[in-house]
Formats: sequence, C-alpha cells, structure tokens
Amino acid sequence: MTDPEKGRDTGPVIELARFRVAEGSEGQLVEERATMLAALRRRFPGCLAAYLTREDDGGWLDVLIWRTRAEAEAAAREVGSVPECAAWFRHITESGGLRHTEIVSAWPPLA
Repeated sequence: MTDPEKGRDTGPVIELARFRVAEGSEGQLVEERATMLAALRRRFPGCLAAYLTREDDGGWLDVLIWRTRAEAEAAAREVGSVPECAAWFRHITESGGLRHTEIVSAWPPLA
C-alpha cells in the first residue's frame, strides 16, 4: 500500500537484522528474548511478529514483521533507549546490518 501524499510504502515490512553473538552467550540471548520482545512491543506496538533464526555459518538473523515502514524505521532509530533491548544487545558482538523490505504478498494474509 502506498501513501499518495508521501509516495512511500505504508504497508507491512520485514526487518532483517544479521549479527553474531558472543561465544557462550547464545543461551542467554534466547532466554532473555521474551522479556526483550515484550518491552519492544510495549514501546513500539507496530511490531507484529518476530522470529530469531540461526544461520548455517553460526550467525543469527532476526526477522521482524512491522505494520508499516515508518514504524520499523522509528523503532530502529530508538530501540537502544529501551533498557530491556539495550541489555539484550550486549550479547551481540558484530552487526551484519539492518534492512527493511516491503511485503508485497503474504500467506497467510497479514491482518
């Protein structure tokens, strides 16, 4: 969906964040995830879903679904100000970048 006034996508987007975790911190990263996500969603209610994945090379990929690109971008700018998120980020030793992609088709459909 496009906002005709802004010419920008206003529909759901996927956020992809690649990173590496400190050796020995994997268990804590997973254990603390629910607390971190609850705080994230309180502060940024546009987060519709989140999936933490481990890649074959040992890296991690966090996949979040956001209601709009604007909400995803605002959260990306401000997430470090949420104490539970900042605490969770301490496990990350290397960032592989963050990007947002527009969802053009989904199954099941996003509400």
